[in-house]
Amino acid sequence: MAEEEVKTTTAAETTVEASAPKAKAAKKGKRIVNAGQVHIQATFNNTIISVTDKTGAVLSASSAGANGFRGSKKGTAFAAGVAAEKALDYAKKNHALNSVDVFVSGIGLGRDAAVRAVSTVGIKIDSITDVTPIAHGGVRPKGERKP
Repeated sequence: MAEEEVKTTTAAETTVEASAPKAKAAKKGKRIVNAGQVHIQATFNNTIISVTDKTGAVLSASSAGANGFRGSKKGTAFAAGVAAEKALDYAKKNHALNSVDVFVSGIGLGRDAAVRAVSTVGIKIDSITDVTPIAHGGVRPKGERKP
């Protein structure tokens, strides 16, 4: 009697054989942005820093709360400086950012510390603009009270 060769396949082997090799998606290249903008929103409770290109597309962002500061510590100048350094360091390493326009909004303690952190990272500041909204007296009152 001749021995017959029996080939058994598992379900995993059949699916591997049946599926065609998938083409890998090309990895996106890093965007090189030489000049950008830094938007600093400084409130009493937190400081948020966004680093964008000239069109406003965000390259990196950070806040005092995202860096581990909680409660009343989020509104301090030190927390704002740490948050600004983290966001700017990421933008400098990954996007080759070397000069920025700074836009500051709000009246919190972190305004000056965040602007100082931009220069300590080694990024050139082209301009600093205060874009804090200013109250203009409000809307017209409804009218006099009727007797």
